[in-house]
Amino acid sequence: MVKIRLRRVGAKKRPSYRLVVADVRAPRDGAFIAIIGHYDPLTDPETIVIDEEKARYWLERGAQPTDTAARLLAKLGIIEESKARKEKIEAGVTVKPKAIKTKAKAGVTEKSETSKKEPETDIAEEPETSKKEPETDIAEEPET
Repeated sequence: MVKIRLRRVGAKKRPSYRLVVADVRAPRDGAFIAIIGHYDPLTDPETIVIDEEKARYWLERGAQPTDTAARLLAKLGIIEESKARKEKIEAGVTVKPKAIKTKAKAGVTEKSETSKKEPETDIAEEPETSKKEPETDIAEEPET
């Protein structure tokens, strides 16, 4: 199967991408069949240059664009926006960012569920009060 996807090029912390046609089994920055455009997300507005003829050629032959590639192709009018994406845009739904996974600290163990529960108390019971006699301070006798 052939995909239209992004291939990262550019310096560290300065990404830019080539839109390439590649076999599914090839790694992201590995072998590809053809370059059909490029994309620079760091410019304002983002730069998207795609050869429409090449893109249509590969789409006609069954190349499947990835989600990001499809968004870029739709932005230039080469393909139509997907139904699901159109519905999200119309509804004003924003995409949630990916959840950040946190690692558990070493040596910290979770308490069992039984120890997490608070002890049950009966509301009808009144708290115990001390029945001891109050201590009295012996006042010192005044000196005469």
